[in-house]
Amino acid sequence: MLALFLVAAFLLFGTPSQAVENTPNNVAPLVSKDIGKLSEGTYNLDQLNRHIESYINQSRFNSSTWGIKVISLDKNKTIYEHNPNIRLSPASNSKLYTAALALTILSSDYRIKTPILSTASVDSKGLMNGDIIVSGRGDPSWNFRSLNCDFWGVFDPFIRLLKEKNITHISGNIIADSTWLKEPPQGSSWTADDMENAFGAELSGITLADNYINLRITPSLKAGNQCTVELLQPLSGLSIDNHTTTGEKNTNRVLRVERFPGEHILRIFGTLPLNGEPELTDAPVPEPSYWFARCLKQALLNAGIKVDGDAVSVRWPDSGLNSGNVLGYITSPVLRELVKNCLKPSQNLETDLIFAQVGELMRTPTTSNWLRSDELAVQALDHYLLSIVTPKDAVFFDEGSGLSRNNLTTAAATVNLLKAMALHPEYTSFYDALPIAGVDGSLAKRMLGTSAAGNVHAKTGGLRWVSSLSGYINSATGEKIAFSFMLNRHVASKEFRSTDDLDNLCLMLARYQGNR
Repeated sequence: MLALFLVAAFLLFGTPSQAVENTPNNVAPLVSKDIGKLSEGTYNLDQLNRHIESYINQSRFNSSTWGIKVISLDKNKTIYEHNPNIRLSPASNSKLYTAALALTILSSDYRIKTPILSTASVDSKGLMNGDIIVSGRGDPSWNFRSLNCDFWGVFDPFIRLLKEKNITHISGNIIADSTWLKEPPQGSSWTADDMENAFGAELSGITLADNYINLRITPSLKAGNQCTVELLQPLSGLSIDNHTTTGEKNTNRVLRVERFPGEHILRIFGTLPLNGEPELTDAPVPEPSYWFARCLKQALLNAGIKVDGDAVSVRWPDSGLNSGNVLGYITSPVLRELVKNCLKPSQNLETDLIFAQVGELMRTPTTSNWLRSDELAVQALDHYLLSIVTPKDAVFFDEGSGLSRNNLTTAAATVNLLKAMALHPEYTSFYDALPIAGVDGSLAKRMLGTSAAGNVHAKTGGLRWVSSLSGYINSATGEKIAFSFMLNRHVASKEFRSTDDLDNLCLMLARYQGNR
C-alpha cells in the first residue's frame, strides 16, 4: 500500500592511547584508540550520557561537528542526542536511504529484466540477418567478481539465450543500448577527480564488472627500468602511458594511476622496489556500454556464434533502439541481494543504479523528458520521507550513493528512517544487508573482540572530512537501539582515527543497561 501511495504522491506532486579530557567524576576514563578497553562493565542512562558527552567534547573535536541521535526502539524514547537536527554530510550513510526507498517501493523480490532484441527473424540455418540489441535496464549484477566466475562467465546467460533460439550466425551488429537510464556518466555533484577512481566509475544503463578493470604493476628485474603494467580484463579500450620506475631494494612503494577527463589513456606514475611483489590496483573504464558490446561480441565468437557486424553502443540522450523481436530476458537476482551487494561493501555504482531504477520507474507519459532518472529518484525519496514523517527541511540529496558532497541529512532523520524500517515488512531484507561489526562488509575489521562485534549492524560512511556510522545495536540487556553518528569537518590523525571514534561510541551503547 505504501508503494502505491508513493506512486500516487509522485504523480500528484509531479585512533598512542590517551585518556579522554574532562572525564566526569566517578566515571572510568575512556581510551580513544584502544577500543578493547571499553568492553568491560555496563552503564546506566546517566553514565552513558556523561561518557558520550565527555568523549565528543575532547579538544581535538573543537573544530569539528558532531550529529548524534540514539533511540530505544523497544521503548520508543530518546536515549541520547547531540545536534540531532543539524544537516551534515552523511557520505555513504546515504545508501541507507536508497535501500529503504527501493525496498519500500519495489519490494525485496523485485528483479530487473533486460530485454534482448533481434531486428530480424532466424532462418532454418541459424542465420539472423540483422542486429542483436541488449536493451539495458541498469542491472548492476553483470560482474564476474561478485558472481565468482571468470570474466567471460558473465556472458553465459546471453550465449545460452541465443543458442536456445538456434542462432549460429548474426549478420549485423551487437548493440548495447543504455538509453533507458537517463542520466550522465557522472553522478550529480560528484567531483571531477572522483571519476579517476573505481569508486567513481561511470553510470550507465549497461554495466560490466562495476565498470572498472584491475591492473597488475610488476617491478623490473633491473633497477632503473620501467615496471610492467598489465590490464587484467580485456577490450577496455584503455591504453597505457607508463612513467613508472623500478627502484633499489627497500625503495618505498609509491604508485598513482590517472585518467584525464575525456581520455582513454591511463597514466601510471611511481616506483616499486627491486624484487618486490607486484602491486594490484584498478581504473574505471570509459563508455562502459561500449566495453560491454565489444566483450559480448567476443564472447559470442568464443562460443562459436559467428558475428559479421561491429560492436556498437548508444547512450542517453541519444534515442534508444527498442524496435525488434524480443528473444528473451536476462533477469537479475532479487532486489534484497542487490541491496546487500550495495550496503555490505559500500558500492557506489550499484547503489546509484538502484536509485536511478526507482526514479525511472516513476516516469509517466506526462513526465518532462528533460527530467533525469536520478532527479526522479530524488523526488520519490522526498515523497517517501514525507510518508514516514521526516521534516521536509532535514534531507537534501542529489544522488543515492553519498559520493556527492552536496548530500545532506540529520542524525534525527537517519534514525527516523531506521525506526521506520524496523517496523516495515521489508525490515529483514534491510537489516540483513547491513555490514556486521567484526564479521563482514565494510565493518569486517572493526570492533573485533569486543561486545559490539556481531552486535552492530550498521552502514559506514567516509569522505575526506566525514565519518559516519548508523544502524542498529543491542544493549547489554538486549534492548534494541537505533543510532546515527555523524562526524563532519574533522581532520583525523594517525593516533586517533575517526572510525575508532565512532566504534568507541558503539561500545558505549553495547555496555548500556538502561535504568534498573
